[in-house]
Amino acid sequence: MPGILLDTLNGRRGDGVPLWLMRQAGRYLPEYRELRAEKGGFLELVYDTDAAAEVTLQPIRRFGFDGAILFSDILIVPYAMGQDLAFLTGEGPQLSPPLVDAALDSLAAVPERLAPIYDTVAKVKTALGDETTLLGFAGSPWTVATYMVAGEGSRDQHAARAMAYRDPDAFRAIVDRIAAVTIEYLCGQIEAGAEAVQLFDSWAGSLAPDEFERWVIAPNAAIVAALRERHPATPVIGFPKGAGEKLPAYARETAVQAVGVDEALDPAWAARELPAGMPVQGNLDPLLLLAGGARLEQRAETVLRAFADRPHVFNLGHGIDRRTPIAHVETLIRTVRAWRG
Repeated sequence: MPGILLDTLNGRRGDGVPLWLMRQAGRYLPEYRELRAEKGGFLELVYDTDAAAEVTLQPIRRFGFDGAILFSDILIVPYAMGQDLAFLTGEGPQLSPPLVDAALDSLAAVPERLAPIYDTVAKVKTALGDETTLLGFAGSPWTVATYMVAGEGSRDQHAARAMAYRDPDAFRAIVDRIAAVTIEYLCGQIEAGAEAVQLFDSWAGSLAPDEFERWVIAPNAAIVAALRERHPATPVIGFPKGAGEKLPAYARETAVQAVGVDEALDPAWAARELPAGMPVQGNLDPLLLLAGGARLEQRAETVLRAFADRPHVFNLGHGIDRRTPIAHVETLIRTVRAWRG
């Protein structure tokens, strides 16, 4: 029997609301910090499949979430495409050579860098009960391209946005290559045991409307179409953070089965404007979960009430903050589990 999360992503409403949190496997958990200290760097942890499986399972054991999200990183795709990847303390991820200075064709693909991720998925799937849905994921082409072009994260994605205007053919080649690798990567995760997958577009909000159509909607639609052809029973969650009023068009035109809503959007607006019956995911502010208090429970109930008439997966509007107290997560879980809308 599928769990409540998978049922909800397939458009069926049950008696309760399923719950998982973006970045639920991570630094806010003491057991994660202990394992990270033992294993060393972040990338080393991702590529130690036993450790990565353990990290994926930690929040399930502690909280009983309805979904287990694979512990990995969106930059595994450019790493497999041939860029070098390092996570530097205090500086974040670094990719080299940055494609603002190097040609895409200069990269030598290393597809075997994807295989350990599939091994992690298989190990987690073996350890999970049927009631917990295993979620795979990848970064969407636009967001991944911003890192590949600049070689690092940035506040306004200046290098990638400028390149997309200055040399759209070269930028399209990067996006198309990312999309092709992402299709194979997500299919590999599904074949290893992932029951649903999420496409993270963390920097979708930095684009003008026509650029959003070109670099967010079009490549995501291509990925969803390919996944639906090869794995028609596997739901795809699209999460274009910052999409704002462009979210309904994204939902319709990409043909994702479910759409994530970030914390900046009024959930009542999203419930009204998104396609009827489409499952939604979101959208509590991660900083409210960090702050806690009465407003946390009140806002959680506001979100639950707004989405009560459609399939809803409770989640945050983005990833959980590493400073979040465990007690606040427990309060949120009690609030969601007690809801009967």
